[in-house]
Amino acid sequence: MNRLLLSASLVQRSTLRYTPAGLPALDLGLRHESTVSEDGQPRKVSLEMRAVAIGAITQPLAALALGAQAGFGGFVTAARNGRGLVFHVTSVEPQAAPAQPGDD
Repeated sequence: MNRLLLSASLVQRSTLRYTPAGLPALDLGLRHESTVSEDGQPRKVSLEMRAVAIGAITQPLAALALGAQAGFGGFVTAARNGRGLVFHVTSVEPQAAPAQPGDD
């Protein structure tokens, strides 16, 4: 199964374009930072990932503010040029920003 769920912030979004089939498409940049456990030891994970969204999912992604945190779901495939991977986003769940001191 090829399914990726990633909690990340939206750091880049291209202008809406259309595929040759006429579907709306957005190129995205996502950033993830967390601490995970590996062999019982904490490990800091930080990455940036190229992503693309095609079809109806482009509407909620176009409305998502740059820097916003969200849960992204989809699948991974090879890039068209054969260099690296691209995350194809098929679902998004915006996440509330953490409360800041003094936001009462």
